[in-house]
Amino acid sequence: MQPSDSPVGISLSVPESWWEFDIRPEGREATIRALVDERVRETPELAPYRADVTTMLRKMAKDAQESGAVYMACMAENFDGVPLSATVTVSVLGAKDKAGVALSTDPGAIADSLRTVTARREGDAWRTVTTVDIPDAGTAARTYGVEDIPVAQGDSRTLRMALTQTYIPVPGGTNQVVLVSGASPVLDLAEAFHDIFDAVTGTFRFV
Repeated sequence: MQPSDSPVGISLSVPESWWEFDIRPEGREATIRALVDERVRETPELAPYRADVTTMLRKMAKDAQESGAVYMACMAENFDGVPLSATVTVSVLGAKDKAGVALSTDPGAIADSLRTVTARREGDAWRTVTTVDIPDAGTAARTYGVEDIPVAQGDSRTLRMALTQTYIPVPGGTNQVVLVSGASPVLDLAEAFHDIFDAVTGTFRFV
């Protein structure tokens, strides 16, 4: 993957079974239709779920585009009637505060600005803050946990998700940070999805 409309050149690899597609409104519908048709041809047992998968992909792509993402990949599968889904999005953020003052893109400083959340009882949301080393991109700040995120921009409703967010500084003193976000609503498999998101983010590089 290398989004053509990204302000920086980036590359990321996801598992072959995942879906990668154009999230821009002008290319979204045709790409989703083509991907679903191809996947159903490869896996005929998906045919009964064609409409459900198409609807899921449309919503994921729309939400990603509206949130400012330049790229999205997702997993949408059905195991014994249980839907499993996850998304990875890439966004390029300007490191400025609300007053327009440039913020540090140093991973340690970013990590210090992020808040740890401790679960008070089983089932509560939680978040761990750390730094990680990306093989081809250097040190990055990261949060991972189970968090309540807005259903949509401006919507007060939330959806609890297993969430991994990695903040990778753009080299060259650009005051930009690439945010790689991995999310899944399948909380019973949160630990496994955190591992998947870690592996996917580990393939990130600037090109």
